[in-house]
Amino acid sequence: MTAFLPASAAGAGPAAPSRVPPRRILFVGPLVEGGTSLQRCRTFRRLGHDVLALDLLPAPWSKVALTLPCRVFHRLGGPHDLARVNRRLRALDAGLEPHVVWIEKGLTVEPATLRALRERWPRTVMVNFSGDDMFNPRNQSRRWRADLPLYDLHVTTNRHNLPELREAGARDVLHVDKAFDPLVHRPMPVTPELRARVGGEVGFVGWPEAERTASMLHLARHGVPVRIWGPWGRLRPSHPGLRIEGRPLWSDDYASAVSAFRINLCFLRKVNRDRHTSRSIHIPACGGFMLAERTEEHLALFEEDREAVYFSSDDELLEKVRWYLAHEGERARIAEAGRRRCWAGGYSYERRLEEVLAHVAARDPGPVAGVVRPCAAAA
Repeated sequence: MTAFLPASAAGAGPAAPSRVPPRRILFVGPLVEGGTSLQRCRTFRRLGHDVLALDLLPAPWSKVALTLPCRVFHRLGGPHDLARVNRRLRALDAGLEPHVVWIEKGLTVEPATLRALRERWPRTVMVNFSGDDMFNPRNQSRRWRADLPLYDLHVTTNRHNLPELREAGARDVLHVDKAFDPLVHRPMPVTPELRARVGGEVGFVGWPEAERTASMLHLARHGVPVRIWGPWGRLRPSHPGLRIEGRPLWSDDYASAVSAFRINLCFLRKVNRDRHTSRSIHIPACGGFMLAERTEEHLALFEEDREAVYFSSDDELLEKVRWYLAHEGERARIAEAGRRRCWAGGYSYERRLEEVLAHVAARDPGPVAGVVRPCAAAA
């Protein structure tokens, strides 16, 4: 049977005060442990909302997502709905009647499914959320493009997507910056053993890309060792100064590595036109010292040389790395100021998601969950 899971459910974490009345939310996303979609889903529960979650990914996701059929389906306009999400959505009982249907990217969700949900729940607000550049063709699908005008609201973490979404037919658009999960992105106690296991002098946690590879090679060729975590595979550069671990880090391991590096490099993904990225918030939230590419969005999020440090060229990167490796007190001061800014600035998922729900409530406040009839169950 399917029913909404209350905020007290296991794994939701401690309750957080919310400024938004409780809602019933149908959350559809890739619910991978360590992934940001699952973190947002759990945040809704911590805020006191009743959440029914449907996973967009089949199990085991890590093996299936890399198979040749999935890559072919994506090239043809997919990816394919291997998790049978459309069938499961259409099978939901009308009595569930959520206030919000929240779909993360939804590359496999069919327009006919959204129309069926709209007919079944005419007062429900349909929200599409993405932390990616959705006008990078690699992030789109034919279904997503056809779905675009069917949502009531598109939420994006990329400012440059706002006019593009409007031009493509979006009814309403909202920008929110990236965020951190306080239960995941937090300072970890650093011991010599932890630093040896996952940390070091200079580190980067993330995916391969040509520009960031060139920058880290520049450091290595000038005598600065760099440790890299991520699925670099056959794209890994070869240099004795680069230690490439070849696997991603999630949850506590991720927070431990960020805490255990003396300097955390924060590169942007050029193919997504990033001006800030998830690491831009995660690193300071973990109490890590962040050395990031200089952009207007980074400068707005963290004050330069007080809450984070920035660079605009490989030579400036090298200069800053050498200086801050030699000045531990300055590193510690800046890292702590960056952590405080994350909290004072409202950079947590709690505050970001409340901003979205306040926008939704302004469209159609609807009844609060506490005074409507209990949600019915559906097969």
